[in-house]
Amino acid sequence: MTARATPVPRAAAAPAELTAEQVSVVVDGRALVDRVSLRVAPREVVALVGPNGAGKSTLLRTVYRALRPTSGRVLLDGEDIRRMSGKSLARRLAAVQQESAGDFDLSVYEVVAMGRTPHKRAFEGDDGDDRGVIMGALAELGVTDLVHAPFARLSGGEKQRVLIARALAQCAGTMVLDEPTNHLDLRHQLDTLRLVRGLGVTAVVALHDLNLAAAFCDRICVMADGRLVAGGPPAEVLTTELLAEVYRVDADVVPHPRTGIPHITLAARDPFGKG
Repeated sequence: MTARATPVPRAAAAPAELTAEQVSVVVDGRALVDRVSLRVAPREVVALVGPNGAGKSTLLRTVYRALRPTSGRVLLDGEDIRRMSGKSLARRLAAVQQESAGDFDLSVYEVVAMGRTPHKRAFEGDDGDDRGVIMGALAELGVTDLVHAPFARLSGGEKQRVLIARALAQCAGTMVLDEPTNHLDLRHQLDTLRLVRGLGVTAVVALHDLNLAAAFCDRICVMADGRLVAGGPPAEVLTTELLAEVYRVDADVVPHPRTGIPHITLAARDPFGKG
């Protein structure tokens, strides 16, 4: 990340308890999410992991209200999100979606400024405080040099960082991030998860990289075939048995030599099938 020249945006809303109660999503008779219950405590960072098609993105879409569950409900501090106004929910919960809207005919500044919308009246312009938050979010993600660039012309990784900056500018106390490290190089993956970890918000983060999940998250919740099959601290959840069952891989799980957190290494296979 680049050096900061502006105040760092922090949550205006208090971190909330986020709860999914028996959430199911059924499409064409198939349960994409099947009776999933999940509670995330205020300021807790929880990783949602699982193989492709496990239902992670579908579950997260119900959490940030892009998708209505077939049954069950999602609560923020005990309040059903479906009963909140859109602006009220957006002040309290920010989302980074997996899909990158690459056809925005907007500058990077304008995309990030969209994060201020829930805090403003209709047609109200940005004031000095808004501009400080926007520039602070851009600085946090290391994209201040792109402030005037057309969003649509950015690389995939640059777009991802700008969309995270937009969520940051929202100053919500709860964040939902669907594959926020997608398209990012190794350094920016680490920087992004350190940032989320350091914000002090309630966060649910869908990740494919289990080593990153173990390094940055308080708990890991594992989905498979639309169901929540395991959940708990990384050291309890990430086992060779679970990886074999859920991911169908042969892997070793050992404490990292520097940090002591679980570290996964896939077992090498003989290409000729002899080992």
